[in-house]
Amino acid sequence: MNISDLKELLEKVRTGTVGTDEALKQLKDFPYSDLGYARIDNHREIRTGYPEIIFCAGKTVAQVTGIFKAMSETGTNIIATRATEEMYLSVKDILPATIWYNEARIISLRTREPEYPETYISVVTAGTSDIPVAEEAAITAELLGNRVIRIYDAGVAGIHRLIDKLPEIRKSRVVIVIAGMEGALASVVGGLVDKPIIAVPTSIGYGANFGGISALLAMLTSCSAGIAVVNIDNGFGAGFAASRINHI
Repeated sequence: MNISDLKELLEKVRTGTVGTDEALKQLKDFPYSDLGYARIDNHREIRTGYPEIIFCAGKTVAQVTGIFKAMSETGTNIIATRATEEMYLSVKDILPATIWYNEARIISLRTREPEYPETYISVVTAGTSDIPVAEEAAITAELLGNRVIRIYDAGVAGIHRLIDKLPEIRKSRVVIVIAGMEGALASVVGGLVDKPIIAVPTSIGYGANFGGISALLAMLTSCSAGIAVVNIDNGFGAGFAASRINHI
């Protein structure tokens, strides 16, 4: 059962076509599609507001294609992260409406337009090298029904590049700040705006960066209040969390 089916069922309950007991009987279980290698949660969107997201890393091309095919039959929007172009081409072969976001490494299939709030999300990066993670965050947020503005290469080494964009950042509902190296940008933005900040440490940096651990620890120990931190390079997690905040 997808969202459309649920709305139809609720309308039948409202009009008395279907009794409450019968409706509860249809909803009491949490159905899933068992593909053998994956069990797709068909009720995720009903419970949480968002459909299940496909994490492609570690999956084969055939598995990703099979999951897309099964999910498409429910009429839900589909998002797949950490995908490859080979996966995209395989999915597109059976679902021509599929879209590929190369820099974000995301595959999507949209069957209906989500509802967009009037507010927007800002995605700010310290450097150009952080853009792939930023695009994963931005595209995720957009596919979940959000307007996004991108402010890239505004790190603390040239702080005037950030100050120049503060009016736009301050008007956003939530700010995603993405930085590698020492991860200082999140603290700086946290001291300049009154919005929730989701900080994303990236693995960009020289040896002592330890693959993003230095940025992660800096963000976790930030002296600026109101900063939440996601995992290293987790643009998807930041975009998903920002979407939930923006839709409140």
